[in-house]
Amino acid sequence: MGFSEFEQRRYEKLITDFCQEQGPPPSLHDKLKWGYEVDPRKQTVELFEIRPHFMEPSQKVHSPIAKARYVKAQKNWKVYWMRGNGKWVLYEPCPSLRSLEEFLKMVKKDDYCCFFG
Repeated sequence: MGFSEFEQRRYEKLITDFCQEQGPPPSLHDKLKWGYEVDPRKQTVELFEIRPHFMEPSQKVHSPIAKARYVKAQKNWKVYWMRGNGKWVLYEPCPSLRSLEEFLKMVKKDDYCCFFG
């Protein structure tokens, strides 16, 4: 069973606010902005950068930043980062958190430079 409609709206609001506050300023949005996807069926939230493709500027490229998956049985969020090989890997310094707010704070802090390099 996935997120309820209420949960999905709440998560979308949290992430939208995070992207607006922490992401690139609006003056750069034609070159770089942050986006997200909330998948209620898989119970995941993914943050990514959106940039124009370097050879075809009319096409947009999504580059992953971070991912969290809610595990209902454990009542926590599993945290992932993307390795250079293109695979999502559990974020070992802090593999699970209690809330999506904690996840966003951790991504912002990025102590180990896994999310933003």
